[in-house]
Amino acid sequence: MRTARSSRRPSDEVAAPPAQKASAAAETAGVRVIASVRGPVVTRLPGDVVIEAAGVGYRVNVSTETLASLPRAGEQATLLTHLILRDDGMHLYGFATQAERELFLMLIGVQGVGPKVALAVLSGGAPRELLNAIATGDIARFQAVPGIGKRTAERIVVELREKVGVPNDLDEPITVTRGDDPRHVARDGLLELGFQPAEAQTLLAAAEGETAEELLASALRGVKR
Repeated sequence: MRTARSSRRPSDEVAAPPAQKASAAAETAGVRVIASVRGPVVTRLPGDVVIEAAGVGYRVNVSTETLASLPRAGEQATLLTHLILRDDGMHLYGFATQAERELFLMLIGVQGVGPKVALAVLSGGAPRELLNAIATGDIARFQAVPGIGKRTAERIVVELREKVGVPNDLDEPITVTRGDDPRHVARDGLLELGFQPAEAQTLLAAAEGETAEELLASALRGVKR
């Protein structure tokens, strides 16, 4: 049944790009779409994975922390996700834990920190370690991430320090717990040898061993391959 709502013919309509229409629909509905993805892992590559869900392969951008936690191709995996809609398309970011996703959302809320830079930050350590760095004002930890200068590193510490509820009163001590997990120790060893945080995490993701020494040796062997 035809209606007389508009006098314009179909040929006069200018179709919006799919990504723009999807973005508008999401904003109108006031919801976040694709909050998680579950299914077999199709591929695992540095920086992203493909997970098949209901017959659709979703390419998900991930940190090296999340990548290291995922199983081999063909096995089931679940990722919490956050969808970002832009003019150039739809970009899906995945996280192994809720803590990592929350930290990602806080990071992209800081001026000068985009999604790619935020993932680079998350690749530099577990969420707890990064929060400890924020608590202690370890600006160098963030400045070491590619794409982050001194001002942005300072902004991350100042703004997120407030959001995570870390006291700003210098008279009030902040307790920082440092784990003695072998992988953490091995990672510190790689950093001392001059590797960037993302490089160290990638090497350890493929390393084998139970002690820090075994993990470090295995990671260094991976450099020579």
